[in-house]
Amino acid sequence: QQQQQQQQQQQQQQQQQQQKQQKQEEDAATADTPGRRTLPGTLFARTGGDTNTYASSTAFSQQDAYTVIVLGASGDLARKKLFPALAKILHAGLIPPHTTIVGFARSEFSDEEFRASALVKVMSAKLPPDFVELFKNKVHYVKGDYGSDADFAELHKVVSQLEQQHVQSAPGAQHANRVFYLSVPPSVFVTAAVHIKRNAISNSGWNRLIVEKPFGRDLESSNNIQQQLVWLYGEDQLFRIDHYLGKEMVRNLLVLRFANSIYEPIWNKENIKCVVITFKEDIGTEGRGGYFDNYGIIRDVMQNHLLQVLALVAMEPPVSLAAEDIRNEKVKVLRCVRPASFGTTIVGQYEGYRKEKDVPPESVTPTFAVAVLCVQNQRWSGVPFFLKCGKGLNERKAEIRVQFRPSETFLFEHTLPNELVVRIQPNEAVYQKMMTKVPFYG
Repeated sequence: QQQQQQQQQQQQQQQQQQQKQQKQEEDAATADTPGRRTLPGTLFARTGGDTNTYASSTAFSQQDAYTVIVLGASGDLARKKLFPALAKILHAGLIPPHTTIVGFARSEFSDEEFRASALVKVMSAKLPPDFVELFKNKVHYVKGDYGSDADFAELHKVVSQLEQQHVQSAPGAQHANRVFYLSVPPSVFVTAAVHIKRNAISNSGWNRLIVEKPFGRDLESSNNIQQQLVWLYGEDQLFRIDHYLGKEMVRNLLVLRFANSIYEPIWNKENIKCVVITFKEDIGTEGRGGYFDNYGIIRDVMQNHLLQVLALVAMEPPVSLAAEDIRNEKVKVLRCVRPASFGTTIVGQYEGYRKEKDVPPESVTPTFAVAVLCVQNQRWSGVPFFLKCGKGLNERKAEIRVQFRPSETFLFEHTLPNELVVRIQPNEAVYQKMMTKVPFYG
């Protein structure tokens, strides 16, 4: 018995030593600044050893400076999406209250002119007026060219001055941390990334670089961008994102699928007839004619937004909710998707598209597309996935419609198939369509 006890104690000591060594290696691999632990794939630093929860404002140092720099700050994406999102997460306490925001673009603006132009959506959002005024004062602007060392040096100078102001008001501040959001065309990604690295990164804290879809025009240009970005920055500093994944109902898909026991047993080819994923807009290019004509609806919406939704609908359960595990399952299912062909794809243009500003009169760029994709694996073989997207249509709507196979009943005639509908926008909703008796009849 004594020998057994000694052996157990030795085993426990060995396990503790291995765990300690593993933690030290983990900390060394993920350390970004002295005395602080971060994880690859997370924007901001986390404290403690919990690797399963995302950072909240309580994980931030109240002394350190935090700056979000938005490149392409005068563009459509920044005005409509980024600045309103930054205002909301700041108001919710998801980032430090002393975070500063700096816009960088080619347009000529003073700080006040930029705020009046870029923050229209923020000022019309359902936020307290006193907070909106506070947020406006946090936003600054620097004019510059994405290929100019001098302009990025000026950006660095302005950001450093803002960081110094925080240091003076928060004694003990040691780190200045920066997030660079590239809200610019893919053709500018590498140029901007090079000049950021050369002239504008923080030397006393961590740096993060966010690139927004689309990642190039085709596989070759996408691979070229990725190779150059990885050469400049580590994977733990790079974030390639699709803002559509931030939609509330898109984020809800994992919960809907894997937290409700009624769906997983019937989520397969034996029970599902087809899946239709739709993205419709009732507006045209809204001043983005030059950009849109260069990419078209397939590159702008289908091959990113809709494929992300398809992956979430069709993927197998991930090992955990960690970003890497979810990504791995998405990649697995996307590798099973048979490439679209001309025979399973329809494209078109809305009437008047060629008269839009900056659109060539002879343009053949599609503003509408439908593609039928097949996932060739055991769960989905034979089930068509219809991806539909377009601009200038009859309504604004985005939804997922899962249509189940008809009931094999001989009791009732003219029955319709059941459907599960997830409405992404507008007016988010989840509802089930099923057959019931008409009141007072039968």
